[in-house]
Amino acid sequence: AAGRPLHLGPPCWAGHNRWSKVKNVKGPRDAARSRLFQRLSMMLRSAAREGGPDPALNAQLANVVEQCRAKNMPKTSIEAAIHGAEKAAASRLLYEARGPGGSALLLEVLTDNPRRSQQDVRLILTRNGGTMAEGARHGFEQKGVVRVGPRDLRGHPVSLEAALEAALEAGAQDVCPDEEEEEEEEEEPALKFICETSALRTVRERLEASGLRPLSAAIEYLPRDRLTLPEGAREQAERLLQALGDCPDVVRLYHNIQ
Repeated sequence: AAGRPLHLGPPCWAGHNRWSKVKNVKGPRDAARSRLFQRLSMMLRSAAREGGPDPALNAQLANVVEQCRAKNMPKTSIEAAIHGAEKAAASRLLYEARGPGGSALLLEVLTDNPRRSQQDVRLILTRNGGTMAEGARHGFEQKGVVRVGPRDLRGHPVSLEAALEAALEAGAQDVCPDEEEEEEEEEEPALKFICETSALRTVRERLEASGLRPLSAAIEYLPRDRLTLPEGAREQAERLLQALGDCPDVVRLYHNIQ
């Protein structure tokens, strides 16, 4: 890995959650956790239906189970969602949209009623200065993302220097503080390791072998460039991202807003 460029990036935001930290406009925490568990259940059912109900034989399901455990989702709820995979059909969709100031948005939707979900998303966009728009995905690239807890497996804090060293040894391209997950109960932000999609599993395994504590590993859309909005458009974007984040069918929300 000698000579391979690696740098410590600034805090990374992929979804709407950054805005909810700017202003206290979120509903009660129990309601937020209920929506989170609902989304995770849909993801579990989708993964189990596509690759089987055994996490040992289904890497995608294993990743989702890992995310559920990191969010303290009850074991009984995880098992119920997996066992219910054959009973509930769900479609995974990707919607492209434009927001205030020409911002680009990608929405991963998991739904058992695509027509209803599209109508709901379109209505939210229309009411908040956005619109469905083909081509928005060109402003993003798919990357492997491994989120690691701020403390290692022995409970010791992970310094940025240690994170950089771990990233280099694991084959990651970048590492940055992750301030995306609003439901995260730890006061310190997790660390986000970014790699090529083909290296996701290897990077995750190497990070864990180095003593770090992976919380999740997934392929995500990261913006190629960031867009700075003027104050008025920024406030409108806050409302739009918040409303989309509250939509139960939206399981991931990506944007390019700085």
